[in-house]
Amino acid sequence: MLTKRIIPCLDVDMGKVVKGINFVNLKEVGDPVEIAGFYNKEGADEIVFLDISATNEGRKTMIEVVKKTAERVFIPLTVGGGITSLEDFKNILRAGADKISVNSAAIKRPELIAEAAERFGSQCVVVAIDGKKRADNSGWNVFINGGRIDTGLDAVEWAIKCESLGAGEILLTSMDADGTKNGYDVDFTNTICKSVNIPVIASGGCGKLEDFSEIFKKSSADAALAASLFHYRELTIKEVKEYLKNSGIEVRI
Repeated sequence: MLTKRIIPCLDVDMGKVVKGINFVNLKEVGDPVEIAGFYNKEGADEIVFLDISATNEGRKTMIEVVKKTAERVFIPLTVGGGITSLEDFKNILRAGADKISVNSAAIKRPELIAEAAERFGSQCVVVAIDGKKRADNSGWNVFINGGRIDTGLDAVEWAIKCESLGAGEILLTSMDADGTKNGYDVDFTNTICKSVNIPVIASGGCGKLEDFSEIFKKSSADAALAASLFHYRELTIKEVKEYLKNSGIEVRI
């Protein structure tokens, strides 16, 4: 049985780690290099590093911050934000990232997924999907540019297409749950998990220990991502993993 992964997420804005609610009202948390190094020692399975304002501001992910972070961590590092070309993939991977997360650029030009998978391998290509429930409750739409633009794309159909193009993993964020601490969006996560055969990382809404066990017991998510819970020391990665192990969920201790 594959172990479930616990992944802290560093949302970075102008070189600092930040956290908001429903993608707005950002508060500064600290230095990404220091925080990543801390999580590496604490037993995180991976780290996700998202330059959340890069796409909206039309600039590239900060290579230097990625390099310094990669030097401090010895677990897989996923980097996203402002990545629009194979050249960007190459530069970020060369800076020390293990995987690249694309969102807006993949929607604008889906061929990027296939091209990156062919050149660097599917295992390097993570497609981030930010989804929000439609007003009529008929499903979920995909949003881009840090949750600012509704693409009108159906999230399930897009996830299936991403897999067919060669994506190796999906980072799924529920915009409805993000930052609320009311728990992961089990319905959304499970719907996507059942639609694809690649790993799905659940993101958005985690607020307590029970939320981690719920997402693993009620969906087939491969990993759970959290940010503010860990940043503000409300829970440690060790506490989460011990709780999950005691709940009968396989984790790497």
